[in-house]
Amino acid sequence: MAAKTVEALLDDVRLLSEEAYVLVQAVRSLTHETLGSISEEVKYGGILFMSAGLWFGGVFAYQQHVSVEFSKGALIVDPFGQLEGTGKGRRHVKLRCLDDVSSKHLAVYLKLAFQATGGQA
Repeated sequence: MAAKTVEALLDDVRLLSEEAYVLVQAVRSLTHETLGSISEEVKYGGILFMSAGLWFGGVFAYQQHVSVEFSKGALIVDPFGQLEGTGKGRRHVKLRCLDDVSSKHLAVYLKLAFQATGGQA
């Protein structure tokens, strides 16, 4: 079976919720603006982000929120207290509305997540 495309996943997200679709698109745009050339791949039910050959995070849509996951989030010193999760490696930021993208300082977390994987942002 062929891997799902980003566009096909976005269609599924839009069926789930228009608000989730808008949030996922906002995260994708911000990620490209913040880190430049980004590769995207559909995996684990979301869109994973890669820059400079490093997978650093992804965005996942759920019924009540959108989660921006950071692969090595446990290594991030959390400047704004927005990271959630207690596992050995990952952390995430939950977005429930478009204002959360800026109020939760997502651009800063994207840079920190990329740096935590060894990238230079």
